[in-house]
Amino acid sequence: MQLIANGRVITRDSANPYFEDGAVVIDGTRIKEVGERAAMEAKYPEAYFVDAHGGVIMPGLINAHTHIYSGLARGLSIEGNNPTNFYEILDGTWWNIDRHLTLDGTRACAYATILDSIRNGVTTLFDHHASFKEIEGSLFAIKDIAKELGIRACLCYEVSERDGEEKCLAGIKENGAFSRWAAKEGDDMIAAMFGGHALFTISDATFEKMVEENNGLTGFHIHVSEGLDDVYDSMNKYGTRSVHRLLANGILGKKTMLGHCIHINPAEMDIIKETGTWVVNNPESNMGNAVGCAPVLKMMEKGIPVCMGTDAYTHDMLESLKAFLCIQRHNACMPNVAWSEGVTMLFENNRRIAEQYFGVPVGILREGAAADVIVMDYKPFTPFSEENIDGHMIFGMMGKNCRTTVINGRVLYRDRAFVDIDEDKINAWTLEQSKQLWGELNHRVY
Repeated sequence: MQLIANGRVITRDSANPYFEDGAVVIDGTRIKEVGERAAMEAKYPEAYFVDAHGGVIMPGLINAHTHIYSGLARGLSIEGNNPTNFYEILDGTWWNIDRHLTLDGTRACAYATILDSIRNGVTTLFDHHASFKEIEGSLFAIKDIAKELGIRACLCYEVSERDGEEKCLAGIKENGAFSRWAAKEGDDMIAAMFGGHALFTISDATFEKMVEENNGLTGFHIHVSEGLDDVYDSMNKYGTRSVHRLLANGILGKKTMLGHCIHINPAEMDIIKETGTWVVNNPESNMGNAVGCAPVLKMMEKGIPVCMGTDAYTHDMLESLKAFLCIQRHNACMPNVAWSEGVTMLFENNRRIAEQYFGVPVGILREGAAADVIVMDYKPFTPFSEENIDGHMIFGMMGKNCRTTVINGRVLYRDRAFVDIDEDKINAWTLEQSKQLWGELNHRVY
């Protein structure tokens, strides 16, 4: 049994939202109790003490959309690649990278992404993978790294016709094999969705194969109207808009999550709402790719559950929260919007979609919830209480404030050092894999 104390506790539980001097008691993989420090220490005197050093104890963060396959791209410049539009970004950078990813390259990407996520207080992630050089076994390779390092992960493969029928069918098969494995295992640490890339790279015939392979086993995780390419392709080839295509092909539903949804109209929003489909917004990525600002405020006004992800632009969810606030206010030309929406996305909707897939309460500190807890170094110099928690989050904290990360009751990162994880050894091996990848992309030795 463990007792995390000596700090303020933010629970995200409306019944007991805040303890000025609180403690979280962990028994195995679950939270046993949350309460005042003195009472918890008296009740559980034998518990192993984890010192928060006067910081903030809170639920682990959830990233609802990322791309592990971009894990080796930090600092990379591909010679001759100077994209001027979204398609050129995809083809010249990301598709170029994933076309060179071996299974070892995929493993290295997983190591890099997961270590950085844990370091930033992310305890659960939803990944959308692509490695068109070696597809078969890629989700299982990521799963192995996720289990080794201890993060909670929902995985899928990015089906696309962009590299031909053989690769497309292999992606469908990988999704199917992994989804069946995950369903059989019933592990509350590893889950599966059925992935698809942008609609302009997927025909209706491929959608039919995806639905058949999935056979209702899980939900779909797919990019939708991130760029105008989706809109133009659906209108020109099918005489309809992107979300209508998804509806006609049986993709939408209460288990499905649509990435981005920047260029959708009110009628499409109504379809998303009525089918109970989820949306995930990735604010920094959208700005970086210059594809526009998603109409999140209008979607949430209609009752669509919108989650928050990073699209791998960062692994810092609090950074994404800040960016969301800025881009939505800038787009609306109103300085008093997006606060409650951003907080709801990150701390409520991400929790709800994660609970649906992992079958256990996450993103909350209460009895019976998964023991996913982080400690943030944060010494406020202004009043701090349950009334202004979110203001301190948005303007005072970032992922780099994380000093301790506990996932499923396992202390993975304590006082800014990994526990039972040889970071230097992993980084050395990952560096060799990145050199190999960069060398192939630029036809030279690094």
